[in-house]
Parts: sequence; structure tokens; C-alpha cells
Amino acid sequence: MSVGVAGQAIVLFAVTNIDDIMILALFFAHGAGRRHHTRTIAAGQYLGFAGILVVAVAAASGAALLPERMLPYLGLLPLALGVKAGVQAWRSRGRAGEDEQARPATGILDVAAVTFANGGDNIGVYVPVFATAGAAAVTVYVLVFLVLVGVWVAAGRFFAGRAPVARTLSRWGHVVLPVVLIALGLLILSGAW
Repeated sequence: MSVGVAGQAIVLFAVTNIDDIMILALFFAHGAGRRHHTRTIAAGQYLGFAGILVVAVAAASGAALLPERMLPYLGLLPLALGVKAGVQAWRSRGRAGEDEQARPATGILDVAAVTFANGGDNIGVYVPVFATAGAAAVTVYVLVFLVLVGVWVAAGRFFAGRAPVARTLSRWGHVVLPVVLIALGLLILSGAW
């Protein structure tokens, strides 16, 4: 069971955090040459993501108070987020590169704030998943997510120096995220039928 849950956690983390790789790459590019910037960015990323997990676990615990037959309807949240992300991607087509002009500050609290603020979609997806999983599965999700934050930081640092890879992620990440969120929402909702 935990191997299957760990695999699900890896996929869930990857699709809900694909945009974070680009943000981390921007942080690394902006902080290049600064002393201890890797540690600062990593600490900020962990702090921000810990905030996301605290909110998601707390909200899922509250959702666990709902009658069991209502839990599948929590799938409406990632479904709505997927539709919203798809609409935003559709509306912003042709404006590629505008976000690349932004140069974020790279202090621990700056990185944490951006990570947390960018985590609304994560929370919206994690709550129904955590609410329908048992405590043991949630523990596996959280542990896998925390390991993957480190992987994401390393990937962000790697991509900061590789423009072609960063451009590809920037070009297709906005397409993959809505599709996966909608599929996840439909999968959770299927328990209601």
C-alpha cells in the first residue's frame, strides 16, 4: 500500500508543483553570485511548503468531519482549479515571456511567501486527497512531499543555468497542470457515482 501511495504522492507533487521549478529557477538566477543563496532559497521553499502542508492537513481534518458520502464531492475543488488554470492558460497565450521579466527578492521569507502564495492550487488539490486517504497514507504523502521539495530545489538550481529546458517547461507546464487537475477532480468525483 505505501509503495502505491508513494507513487501517487510523487505524481501529485510533480503536477501541482511544476510551476515552482520555474519560480525556483528565477530565484536562483536572481541570486547567482550571492553567498549562501542556495541555503536561503531551500530554507524559504521548505518554510513556504510546510505552511501549505499545515493548511492542507488541517483543512482535510475538518473535511473528515463531513459525512463519508460527501467526500467524493471534494473532487469539485481540483476540477474547478483545473478549469480555472485552463482558462488562464488560454487567455494568456501569446504573452509568453512576460513573467520572465520579473526578478523576485531571494531572502528566506521572500521565497517562503512566494511559495505559500503560489500554493493555493496545491492546497485545493491536497485537501480532497488527504480527506479521502487514511492517516497512514497522509503521512506517506507528507514525507514524500518533503523529500521532493529538496529535489525541486535542486531542479530549480539546475534549470537556472539551462535556458532551453526552462523554456520548454515554461511553454508546456501551463497545459499539463489543468489537464491533470481536471483528471484528478473527475477521479475523486467518480467515487460519488
